[in-house]
Order: sequence, then structure tokens, then C-alpha cells
Amino acid sequence: MGSDKREVRLREVTAETVRDVCRLSETLSDEQQKMVAPNAVSIAQAHFEPKAWFRAIYAGETLVGFVMLYLNPEGADYYLWRLMIGGEHQGKGYGLHAMEQVIDHVRGLPEATVLRASYVPIEGGPKGFYHKLGFEPTGAVDHGEVVIERKL
Repeated sequence: MGSDKREVRLREVTAETVRDVCRLSETLSDEQQKMVAPNAVSIAQAHFEPKAWFRAIYAGETLVGFVMLYLNPEGADYYLWRLMIGGEHQGKGYGLHAMEQVIDHVRGLPEATVLRASYVPIEGGPKGFYHKLGFEPTGAVDHGEVVIERKL
């Protein structure tokens, strides 16, 4: 069962939705929890980083994930900081459609030519997912994570 890209939307996290966004991390497998920080940690970090931009990912009216970017237009530095799709929502195309919107968002920012990201290189990791979106390895490794980038 695939998703309809029109139903996938990025929405601001609000006082009414923050608890649900935080709880979504609990739906990940133990292995996946090793690959991405809990959403509660991400939201806390974002509140202390003025260049953080984060959104909840919805399919229709159902919360399915979370995405966070580091946006520094002054340095033309754009980075996918976090991406997670809840365990029961994986494999339905929601992450792909959300990332298409993220890429479009970054493409419209000043001097944006590249979106960077990184991932933990373990079996079952997101390497293939990012490759499908056009991300390529830079050759760099940061804190054990493979650094990748996508030309915009």
C-alpha cells in the first residue's frame, strides 16, 4: 500500500501535538532507535538552536513522522538534522514524499545548492532510501556517520 503524495504534509509542532510527536519515537524498533535521537530530544535541541526548523509529518490527519533541518542561509549551509517515520507507518512512501517537500523547501532558500545529511551505516539503515532521493556520499564521516549530500 503506497501513499498518495498529496496527502503527506509538513505541519508545525504545536502545544496540542508535541506530546504525540514525542511519543512517536516509541514506535521504532530497538535497532532504529540506535539510528535517530528521540523526537523529544530533537525538539529540545531545536529550542536552543535558532537555525533549527522542524515539522511533524502527517498523512491526511494521521501523525506519521518528524523532520528537522539546520538552516543557515548566511553560510548557504543546509542540513537534514533528523528524519523519522513511526514504526507502523514505514514502507508506505511517507518519508519519500515528506523529503520531496523538504527538498523543495530548501531549494527555495538563499544560495541553496546542496542539502547535506548523514546516517549511521548499519544493516537496515537508510542508505538506500537516501540514494533513491539523489543523495550521494561526500567521502566524509562525522562521529561515525556517513555524510551525504544532494545537489539542488
